[in-house]
Amino acid sequence: MAKPFFRLQKFLRRTQFLLFFLTAAYLMAGSLLLLQRSRLVIQQGTRGTSNIQVSPVSDMVIGVGILDTRAMQNPRLSSKLLVDMDMLHDPTSDQRYGPRWLMSRNSELRQLRRRWFHRFINEQEPMQAMGSKVMQHTGENKGTYVGCFSDDSREKTLKGAVFYDLRKMTVSHCQEACAERAYTYAGLEYGAECYCGNKLPVTIAKQEECNNECKGEKGSICGGVNRLSVYRVEELRAGAKRRRNVIYRGCFRAPENLTVTFPASLIQSNLTVEMCSEFCSKKEFPLAVIGGPECYCGYPTMHFTLHDSVDRLFCSRLQNVSSMAEVPREENYYHVYQTPVQDTRCTDRKFLTTKSKVFVALSSFPGAGNTWARHLIEHATGYYTGSYYFDGTLYNKGFKGEKDHWRSRRTICVKTHESGKREIEMFDSAILLIRNPYKSLMAEFNRKCAGHLGYATDRNWKSKEWPDFVNSYASWWASHVLDWLKYGKHLFVIHYEDLKQNLIPKLKEMVEFLNMTVTEDRLLCVENNRDGNFKRSGAREKDFEPFTQEMKDLINSYILTVDEALKRRNLTGLPREYVPR
Repeated sequence: MAKPFFRLQKFLRRTQFLLFFLTAAYLMAGSLLLLQRSRLVIQQGTRGTSNIQVSPVSDMVIGVGILDTRAMQNPRLSSKLLVDMDMLHDPTSDQRYGPRWLMSRNSELRQLRRRWFHRFINEQEPMQAMGSKVMQHTGENKGTYVGCFSDDSREKTLKGAVFYDLRKMTVSHCQEACAERAYTYAGLEYGAECYCGNKLPVTIAKQEECNNECKGEKGSICGGVNRLSVYRVEELRAGAKRRRNVIYRGCFRAPENLTVTFPASLIQSNLTVEMCSEFCSKKEFPLAVIGGPECYCGYPTMHFTLHDSVDRLFCSRLQNVSSMAEVPREENYYHVYQTPVQDTRCTDRKFLTTKSKVFVALSSFPGAGNTWARHLIEHATGYYTGSYYFDGTLYNKGFKGEKDHWRSRRTICVKTHESGKREIEMFDSAILLIRNPYKSLMAEFNRKCAGHLGYATDRNWKSKEWPDFVNSYASWWASHVLDWLKYGKHLFVIHYEDLKQNLIPKLKEMVEFLNMTVTEDRLLCVENNRDGNFKRSGAREKDFEPFTQEMKDLINSYILTVDEALKRRNLTGLPREYVPR
């Protein structure tokens, strides 16, 4: 009985394997036949098609970027994407899933596979080939390629200005940014960082060491690891304006030792602000100090903090003086101007070398200045901040912690707008940033309508969306603070308004809470770059009052509730300016 059963079992196993093999062969043959037919149909349909007609599809594929593979893995996204591609070829067609849709889908699949294959091949190219591409593409850019140079991360040679675009950096973009600020050289590093200056780096590197492809321009080289691809910047085209704005900082008393405080100086009769500013800009200093015929260049330091300005009348006495010897030393006062040169003493940042033992949140309601606070913390400590979210705009502008996982503990603190019990208790401690709800609501509404740096239009403010926004977000402003006061383990509460008015003292407190030490010169550098790249520009809010009386009554009730909760925790209550009078 056992022997026939064993034979039957053996036969079934062989049959199962045979069926599996035949099924796989059938599927493979069908796939090959389908691909061959679609190729013939596409070739017939595209013989009379010009390159101009095909280009929109290519542009759309490129625009998808890193989402290509995700879109293809997700059936819903894939079908929608491919239908949109088909509509680009024939906008008047009503057939969503007909033969033309199938042709478009197969064509796009092949294009995506080609893009992946070419990207893989490019990453495997030898260093020599990558280095040689620099010389091949220099003719396409406005500037003249100088060479590949070593870059000292501690003492930058091109230190006039620093720009980041971690997704769209190109050689031309860097050159134009430096040309607008009247710099002589533009250097690109790590494929996404742009540095401007008037002096060439000292150490020349091997050409093949500049091997990082530009993030926004395939085939072009944007430096390497601690390596700069340097270009001599050409003059801007006609009609373009240089950003030669010089900002008046005030009148200040001279420090005791001028030559120690200010590394560069110029003495010239009939000295003007433009002459002194131009001189200091070429020397790559952010401050131009003018008194009579004397011009000094330097940085804010402990000997010259720019904290105690005096009346301009003290400086006006020296404007018509031909020699500083005619003025008593104890009465020397100088006009101070901010040149277009960026103070780069505090722009270097990195991830923590070891994982942080304390998991710290930087919590705020949206629109309360969280991005600005991150800018201050990063430049004061030299370490990146993280984020509970991924904001591509912030990442592109240099907030590299945006792409790091928020629980990696490689960042000094983590941005969050969450306010639930579980989300709060995940953190060991938190900096709770509070801002006037009237200002916060307007800032967040601006961001929703016009991005991080824009302003909402009159139409946005007068639409039904604005009152709906206030009704829902005003209660969130209050609940956010109340939840963190209730569930937060170790809180440091700071008001946005206090940080604006007393930047250095309040920033010191924040840094101490993060258990970090910072030099005074670095803090002064942060103060010199206090706005960063996220100050709103363009058309400002209009003169009309966006808040109705009903909105004010609602918001004021929340302000009183939060104020009482803070005082119950023996914390400083909300500033009186929060409630409109």
